[in-house]
Amino acid sequence: MDLITSTDALAAACARLAKHPFVTVDTEFLRETTYYPKLCLIQMAGPDPADAFLIDPLAEDISLEPFMALMADRNVVKVFHSARQDLEIVWNLGKLVPEPLFDTQIAAMVCGYGDSVSYEQLVNDLAKARVDKSSRFTDWSHRPLTEAQLTYALSDVTHLVVVYQALIAQLQKNGRLSWLSEEMAILSSPETYQADPENAWRRLAGRLRKAKEVAVLMEIAAWREREAQNRDVPRGRILKDDALIDLATSAPRSVEALGRLRSIPNGFERSRTGGEILDAVARGLARDPAAVPMPERSRGRGGAGSVVELLKVLLKAVAEQEGVAPKIIATVEELEAIAESDTAEVPSLHGWRRALFGEKALALKNGEIGLALERGRVKLRHFSAAEAS
Repeated sequence: MDLITSTDALAAACARLAKHPFVTVDTEFLRETTYYPKLCLIQMAGPDPADAFLIDPLAEDISLEPFMALMADRNVVKVFHSARQDLEIVWNLGKLVPEPLFDTQIAAMVCGYGDSVSYEQLVNDLAKARVDKSSRFTDWSHRPLTEAQLTYALSDVTHLVVVYQALIAQLQKNGRLSWLSEEMAILSSPETYQADPENAWRRLAGRLRKAKEVAVLMEIAAWREREAQNRDVPRGRILKDDALIDLATSAPRSVEALGRLRSIPNGFERSRTGGEILDAVARGLARDPAAVPMPERSRGRGGAGSVVELLKVLLKAVAEQEGVAPKIIATVEELEAIAESDTAEVPSLHGWRRALFGEKALALKNGEIGLALERGRVKLRHFSAAEAS
């Protein structure tokens, strides 16, 4: 089993794969010591067993242009499992998102395999095969790769061919193929993979309560994100998350105040970086607190909390009855929004989700239907007009 290490060989492989209606794709990468994932291996396969290839992106004499062209070919469906990180890599390298796109993890959720089903489970259930996990923790940047490592890597895409074919057949049979469109649209959007430093604060803002704290966090989180990107190192190598929270809550205005924070390394406060942190804190304090976008707090307080709990039971019952993962129908945040408003702008009150669950959720909330336990299973009970009143 050989690695493709030249542009000509890659172009020939991509030309063969471009003749198929779909191609399965996987990547192996490292990102423990970098901000951007380091691509170490690309695996691709078509429905013909002879068309399965391993590409070495670390080879000196290779250009990935043929691979990018295949990813952009709209005549070929690109099939991934749990695609987000693979797509991030393609975006970072070529500033494109593969289209058309099919994520077998999302498709499996629509087919009733539960939330975030593993690749191993799908291979076991649909391909009737077992995944060899012995090479799971391989350093994929090390060369040469062993035959066992290459076999393991290639099996990721050859098994995925069977998984895809089984899922697509099931979706076509039950008429649910269109249900994937919204999720695929999110995965296909470049915005999903653009790490904007100005939005870096949102991941941590839920731990803060005051507008002034959020304002400082906005500035220091953006500074850290830019530093990590420029140095190509993980965010935590610049400053840990806990240090950002400490900076936001204490808002040090001087070198001495910065040095007193336990989460800041000794001597850090007098370095160039320390000065940049103090500048970021000052910019945050200069923001108008009234203009700071505060993170949404959890809904469901008071009476709405009881409604949310009922909606959770309803969601589980509907998901079990329809053979769909609850996560793909509605999130807890959506249930909280529905509990507060019948016209909440959430996906579960639109399209197929509304027909499947949203209408029932509103009916339950407004006392038009109830929940009953029959032989250990939750069932919907429809009230008469007299009972509902």
